[in-house]
Amino acid sequence: MDSQIYGRSIFFLIVFAIASLSTSTSSALPNNPQPKSHSPTTSSSSTKAAAATTTAQINSNSVLVALLDSHYTELAELVEKALLLQTLEEAVGKHNITIFAPKNEALERQLDPEFKRFLLEPGNLKSLQTLLMFHIIPNRIGSTQWPHPGSGRHHQTLCSSHEHLHLATHKNNSRKSVNSAQIIRPDDVTRPDGVIHGIERLLIPRSVEDDFNRRRNLRTISAILPEGAPEVDPRTHRLKKPAPVPAGAPPVLPVYDALAPGPSLAPAPAPGPGGPHHHFDGESQVKDFIHTLLHYGGYNEMADILVNLTSLATEMGRLVSEGYVLTVLAPNDEAMAKLTTDQLSEPGAPEQIVYYHIIPEYQTEESMYNSVRRFGKVRYDTLRLPHKVVAQEADGSVKFGQSDVSAYLFDPDIYTDGRISVQGIDGVLFPFEEEEVKAEKKTAAVVKVAAKPRRGKLMEVTCRMLGAFGHDSHFSTCQ
Repeated sequence: MDSQIYGRSIFFLIVFAIASLSTSTSSALPNNPQPKSHSPTTSSSSTKAAAATTTAQINSNSVLVALLDSHYTELAELVEKALLLQTLEEAVGKHNITIFAPKNEALERQLDPEFKRFLLEPGNLKSLQTLLMFHIIPNRIGSTQWPHPGSGRHHQTLCSSHEHLHLATHKNNSRKSVNSAQIIRPDDVTRPDGVIHGIERLLIPRSVEDDFNRRRNLRTISAILPEGAPEVDPRTHRLKKPAPVPAGAPPVLPVYDALAPGPSLAPAPAPGPGGPHHHFDGESQVKDFIHTLLHYGGYNEMADILVNLTSLATEMGRLVSEGYVLTVLAPNDEAMAKLTTDQLSEPGAPEQIVYYHIIPEYQTEESMYNSVRRFGKVRYDTLRLPHKVVAQEADGSVKFGQSDVSAYLFDPDIYTDGRISVQGIDGVLFPFEEEEVKAEKKTAAVVKVAAKPRRGKLMEVTCRMLGAFGHDSHFSTCQ
């Protein structure tokens, strides 16, 4: 690591030497103030000149070069990984800065390995940059400019206007400190554009600490494997079927749980004792079933989506805390690997896929199988409203989906705790757009035609005779 830092320092020295040679002629001339102009050309040229002047201020005697070439190798490596070299160059060109550098031991052995792993993850680059900029003050504060004993002073940092460092001097031993860290090497490196003080520990801003706590919220509780987890037969590599229940023995599950579908989006009848306000502790239950997926094996992709890529685990924990019950149809890793880039590239696509695999009912393998055997096809509501997932009996198991987009119940009852049920399937389900064509029945209008009464010859002769004698033919039979 020291050789890498030494190589970077030599590279900076060569670049700055070339820059200083190219600007030696212009720097030898006196700086005459130029008249102000409001034209766009003049303003743009003055901006370029100011930018060139700012870049020219970074030379081999800069505090930034001294930091990269100092014995604070761990801090210099973090600065490089955080992609902050250009930002620090601009800061050094504008300000005379003060850097509080933690010793190498504080970053190597005294730092929490989980927190260091959190900082080095690519998705947490912003947190790492905030942490490093929290150690820099845009003012030069030497050891002689420290507050008097018994007093303190707050200074704004480069990371944010809301994050401040508190500099103080203790009355008892006159030791200088910044926040909770003691200054062990005051004025360790002094340069014309800044000063570096060595401190005993790393300074962590509140925003980075909150990000870390939110990230590891789902990893604090160890996994608890449920009783009766399915076992794999080493000969056939298939799940071992439970022993058959002898005739006359009571059922394994209550009749209601085995036959009747659970309530759809219905809260629990009474609050539970585990969570806040004496409600169900949904977050702990979600953590347990995610850890169970990891320990079970073959469902790492599903667990990664729940924990790292989305906030679905938090939402599921909130639902369970409010009293809802859930059944998760978890596709295995082989099924998740078949997803294409187009299916995952749209915004919110992972969330929509997982929502379609969550049924707001508590179902087990036995209850679902008995339902499809009894009713043929069963439509379960999903959290991806208004889409439903269709289940039917096939090959002695439960088949989900329709047409080509279907999956079988592959690993039954991976996790069942009365609130959350996890059922492993061998495919990823997508909503089937049903186009129901309603055939309009065109009923032909029935027209009733009244047939004229057939009259005999005797009736016709009688009507003619009456008309000949001048009688009014008011009889209906003669009309």
